[in-house]
Parts: sequence; C-alpha cells; structure tokens
Amino acid sequence: MSSAIATTRFSVLDRSRVREGRPPGEALRETVGFAREAEALGYHRFWVSEHHGVPGVAGSAPTVLAAAVAGATRAIRVGTGGVMLPNHRPLVVAEQFGVLESLFPGRIDMGLGRSVGFTTGVRRALGRDKGAAEDFAAQVEELLGWFSGTSTTGVHARPAEGLAVPPFVLAMGEGAGIAARAGLPMVIGDLRDRDRLRRGIDGYRARFRPSPWAAEPYVVVSGTVAVAENPEAARRILVPEAWSTAYARTHGTFPPLRPAEDIERLSMTHRERELYEAALTGHITGTEEQVADELETLLKETGADEVLVTTSTHDRGALLDSYRRLAGLVRRSRTAR
Repeated sequence: MSSAIATTRFSVLDRSRVREGRPPGEALRETVGFAREAEALGYHRFWVSEHHGVPGVAGSAPTVLAAAVAGATRAIRVGTGGVMLPNHRPLVVAEQFGVLESLFPGRIDMGLGRSVGFTTGVRRALGRDKGAAEDFAAQVEELLGWFSGTSTTGVHARPAEGLAVPPFVLAMGEGAGIAARAGLPMVIGDLRDRDRLRRGIDGYRARFRPSPWAAEPYVVVSGTVAVAENPEAARRILVPEAWSTAYARTHGTFPPLRPAEDIERLSMTHRERELYEAALTGHITGTEEQVADELETLLKETGADEVLVTTSTHDRGALLDSYRRLAGLVRRSRTAR
C-alpha cells in the first residue's frame, strides 16, 4: 500500500444533503450521526458547509451545526468548509468561533470561503452582491485581527481575542493567492481538473509568506472519493449528486438527492445528459485497490498534506460503507509502513 497515503491526513466535509421526500431536519441529524461514525473510523477532521436558499442542502448555519457536531463527538477536529465571509461581519464570525473554541478547546477549525449567494435572489436577501467577494482579503485580515487584538476600533472580540483557532482558506479562484499572501493553509478542489489543481497549488506554494498561523504551506485537496466492492457500485454512489449538478445547471436550483435507480430511468434532454455524464467523470472511484492507486497518483502529483473527502449520495448505507472502506485502506497503508 502507498506510503503517500500512509503519511496523509484524511478528513470529511459533509454538506447535509437533503434526500427527496425527507425533511431537512433529518439531513442535519444525519450529519451529526455521520460525524460520530467518522470519528470512530479515525478521520482527522469533520467539517460542515454554508449554503443559503438551496432546496437540496440543509446546512445554512455552519457554526451552529459545528457546535452540535463537536458536542456529539470527543476528539475529532470540527470546523467549517466553510463560513462564506462576504456574507458576514468579521467581528461576528470571530465571536462565533471564539465561543466554539471556548466550549471545545483545541478542536475547532475555521474554514473560510469567498462565495456569495447561489442566486440573485439569495444575494439580495443577504444584502450582498457579487462584488462583495472582492473584499475577501481585507475581510480575512480583519477577522484574524479580532483574534490577535489588533483592531483599531477600540472594540475587543469576546471571547475570541487571544485564542488560536486555525484558519483555512477555500481556494476558489483568487483564494489561493489570498491564502499564500496571508500565510494560511489552503483547501483546494476539485479533482476533475488536475492541471488547474496543480497550477493552483504550485502558485500557492511559490507565493506563500510564513505567518503566525502557518510557518510553511499546507495544502488540503478536496473532492469526491467513492469506494465499493466493484467499480459499478462505486459509480452508482456518484449518480444522485451528478444528476443534482446537471439539474442545477439547467434549472437554476440545486434539488434534493434522488435515488440512483430513479435517475437511471430518467429521460434526459441532450444538454442534461451531457452535463450529467460530465459530472460523473474525474472523481476517485472504484474498489479499494483502484482507489488506493488513484490516491497515490493524486498525492504524488500534488504533494498534498491532507485529503478532504466530500462525497454525497442518496443511499446512506452505501455512503457510510464507502467511508469505511476508505478508512480501512488508509489504516492498512499505515500498518504496512
């Protein structure tokens, strides 16, 4: 088994995906239960996401959900992937993470993104526009200043000031450069465009400036990994999310997950079929042996320090089995060192 896998951390990002015909609250409760399972399997971190006004995603308040996850687990690191900083005032974000770190000391991560709302209506409801993302670097600087107590306002963020909550930047577009200049760890995806992925990582490392938060570059690669007893079963794990992606691109809204067997019976337009097939490609899927080989290649190509697995599907049993199989191959690789 790969020595690269043996020396790499593996973590989980769960987006609290809603399943067709099921209430959003169920998805949130499943996220908390999933976190317990991830901790038992030995995953390093468990992160939750922020989406607003999306029918297929229940996770709209990541710091609230992170508190529930941390309260239900014992040792796994818990954080956000991420809080979309342009949607919030940095002081309030600092206060929220200060509370989390105070309640669960040494376990909280602060993953930060620069995206704004998915649609014009959501952005309007949030009081933001697409230009809000342009201030992300300044927002990150202000946020970190609340922890270090360097704000010139005379205001102090309580209880955040003086605490050390590790910040991560989700590197979408300009995010890699912002992370490098600020000297912060970077989370980058997706796995479907390896050339772009490598360019982003290389640029980040070349421009990285050491900071009090990180002495050297730290790269987390995120994406879908599906493991099953055979390649066909692994591919079927991808089907519900692929269809949701194709539907969103053609209808403007991201729907709840449907069962794979329902999707496979659908009559799709040419454009829907094209987007659906594209969404099925480029991920790391297959048996344990196939996935180990693909991960080995990915890790050697990128030199990533950590893999953040973001897989979603309708079948909860298949999803948990995939994460168990992945954890098993990681354990075996470490035992074989």
